[in-house]
Amino acid sequence: MWLLIAASFLFSFSFGLIGNRLAGLPPAWLAAARLTVAAAVFLPFARRVPFRTGAALFAVGMVQFGLMSLTYMASFRFLASHEVALFTVMTPLYVTVLHDLHRRAFHPVNLLAASLAVAGAALILWRGRLSGAPLTGFLLVQASNLCFAAGQIAYRALTSAARAPLSDRQVFFWLYLGGLTALLPFGLRDALLLAPRPTLTQLAVLLYLGVAVSGLSYFLWNAGARRVSSGVLAVMNNIKIPLGMLVSLTCFGEPVQHASLLAGGTLILAALLPPLLRRKA
Repeated sequence: MWLLIAASFLFSFSFGLIGNRLAGLPPAWLAAARLTVAAAVFLPFARRVPFRTGAALFAVGMVQFGLMSLTYMASFRFLASHEVALFTVMTPLYVTVLHDLHRRAFHPVNLLAASLAVAGAALILWRGRLSGAPLTGFLLVQASNLCFAAGQIAYRALTSAARAPLSDRQVFFWLYLGGLTALLPFGLRDALLLAPRPTLTQLAVLLYLGVAVSGLSYFLWNAGARRVSSGVLAVMNNIKIPLGMLVSLTCFGEPVQHASLLAGGTLILAALLPPLLRRKA
């Protein structure tokens, strides 16, 4: 679980950085650039894998990192950063439903935990005065959530079914290669048509997002996803929200309602109890 917490902490900076520091840059180009950096970080660790395993990893990467990044980055064109964060609260429910569909079983404890996590995250972020976010932005975030949830479940299933143990560090490049392949057509289109010219500050932010978030954070997340129950995994998908609020308060100077942060954070932590009390999902 500590791997998931560490990944959430690294990821918590991304909402404010993307919304406040990278505004104006084309989203597909940004997503492709981030994943290029991440792939370069893990290239030295890559090892050969059986063709079927490599193809499966490639496909998982296309969905979890490629399509997810494309829709996530595009959502910032229609939504403020806090609205993007708010609409990610549905991810635990997607994780729970997809896991139960894969296992052909229903676990009410996991659904309860995911629902508590969604309620806690919504309580933290809800202001009662959202800016009337366009439906397009909402749907883009939900597509991103669904892709990320599907990738987590698929990676867990793939690694657990492998005949020989798979090292996360040695196979992760193939995930990034799949994601980058899905993004390249859109990224190249943006590069050719829009000719983005990032500032030095934006390049530094992009490097952080590529190394720390798209690289290390996603790696820690998938590695941690293999080591916890599906209920804990679902709940942990919303830990980034109270962490993100703390980052916004301390690093970006954004106003945060302390009462809602405390109440919502308590709900998310309480949501961890049901799946932790079960021996296995």
